Order: sequence, then structure tokens, then C-alpha cells
Amino acid sequence: MNKKNFKSGFVSIIGRPNVGKSTLLNHVIGQKIAIMSDKPQTTRNKVQGVYTENDAQIVFIDTPGIHKPKHKLGDFMMKVAYQTLREVDLILFVVDAKEGFGGGDQMIIEQLQSVKTPVFLVINKIDLVHPDQLFKFIDEYRVKFNFAEIIPVSALQGNNVNTLKEQIIQNLNEGPQYYPADQVTDHPERFIVSELIREKVLHLTREEIPHSIAVGIEQMKQREGGTVYVGATIIVERSSQKGIIIGKQGAMLREIGKRARADIEVLLGSKIFLELWVKVQKDWRNKPGFLRDFGFREDEY
Repeated sequence: MNKKNFKSGFVSIIGRPNVGKSTLLNHVIGQKIAIMSDKPQTTRNKVQGVYTENDAQIVFIDTPGIHKPKHKLGDFMMKVAYQTLREVDLILFVVDAKEGFGGGDQMIIEQLQSVKTPVFLVINKIDLVHPDQLFKFIDEYRVKFNFAEIIPVSALQGNNVNTLKEQIIQNLNEGPQYYPADQVTDHPERFIVSELIREKVLHLTREEIPHSIAVGIEQMKQREGGTVYVGATIIVERSSQKGIIIGKQGAMLREIGKRARADIEVLLGSKIFLELWVKVQKDWRNKPGFLRDFGFREDEY
């Protein structure tokens, strides 16, 4: 769809793990499309979120947090993150106001030096620091790179997020409306449903379950009466992890299902019957066949 004086473009959100990239994306979009966790490396794939106003559309790409890969899944995640830098009109480099400049930031800036795309420094979690600290923080980053804009925000509370959106739109060129105004993501519903289930596992198991889980949607169909049936398998790497996720007399798995069902019902606007299974697949993160099954297709990047 083409509109006169309509502005549009693609914006990559990049940063170290756990700086609040997914929280920022969800706040801008106004709906949960990227899972949130205080564990690093939560996002594994590019999550495309769409924000539309009367005269502009921003297509956001939330990338995996930059880290040193330890397995094939990690290699894939880094390839995805770096590839987006060359595909977009604007880059948001999100940093945590509580943390100083670190090795992960240096890795990102080295990559940014090789692209011509404008970069905004977005300083997140400003609600957690004193303004005096913020000025020092800005000076620390300003000397490292020539940022097009430096914008402090609180993604969790929404502070200054509207200013960020306005600045993004100002920096975009005229272009088409890529998606319908009411569409908030280009991911299929199955992907978001699997991510919502994975989020609950991460929240509830805390340090006991590392990022060695995946969720596969076996079946998703509408039944008579409007209820949607969702059958999903949680994949782990060890039998001990399976025991933790199931819990005593199945208590943990029931709680995961209860919390996931609530979010999925909001997403789909329907009553949900959710059935979960847990399966052990040793070392799946290093097996290309399993990575492909879970949507990590290296040949696409």
C-alpha cells in the first residue's frame, strides 16, 4: 500500500544479552510478541514487530543478544544478529544504564564500524540509576562511536519511549506500508505460542534449567465450540532437566501450562486447551537437523 508522504523502514534492535531489547519491542508494539526473561540469550531468532501510525510504519527486528557462541545454536544466533545490521534502515544499540561499557559492547561497536547505517544509542533502565550517573554513562559511550542520536528510556515503565518512536520516524525515508495497520508481527502464530511456553519454563525453573530447552508445537487446531487445541513438546538435553520441568506429581508442568495458556488466550482471542509433553534429546543444540526442525535455518542467512 502506498500513501503520499508516508514514511517506513526496517529497524534492528541489537545489544548485549539482558539489556531489555524484547521489553522495549513489546512496549512499542503494545503487545507481547517477544518473550522476556532476566536470563541472558532469551531471544534466539529474529522477531519482527510492526508499529503503524497514520503516516508511518516501523518494522522492528529484535535480534539475539551478542555473546561468544558455545555451540551451533549460538553460532546461528550470532550470524542472525550481525546479518540484520546490513539489512535495515536504522540500528538501535540498546545498553543497560546500570552496567558500564563492557567487552560485549566492544564486540558490537566493532561490527557497527563496518556498516553505514545510522545508529541510535538507546540507554535503557534509566529508572534504576541517578541522573548524575546517566551523564557519566553517556560520556563513556559517546567517545566510542559517532551515534546519530542518544536516547535514554525505561522500556519497562515506558519513559521516553514515545520520543524514541518520534526520532525513529524522523530518520526514516518515505516508503510503502509493508503490512496492514492491525498486524503486529510477521511470525506465524505457532512460533509465538511456542515462545510463550518457553518463556514460562525460563521464568519458573530459574537457574535450574539453562537455555538447553526448545518447544515444538505438535498440533494446533480449532475444535467445535471455538476452543483451540494446542499440543506442544518441551525438549530438554538431560533426564534430570525433564524431572525438574515435570516437577513433583506433575506440579511444575501444570503451572507452566496454566501460565502459558493465559498468555496464549490473549494472543489468539480464544479459549485454549493446552497439552504439554517433555522429551529428552541429548545435545540437540549441536545437531543441525534438530536446529532446522525448531526453525533455526542457517541457510537463510
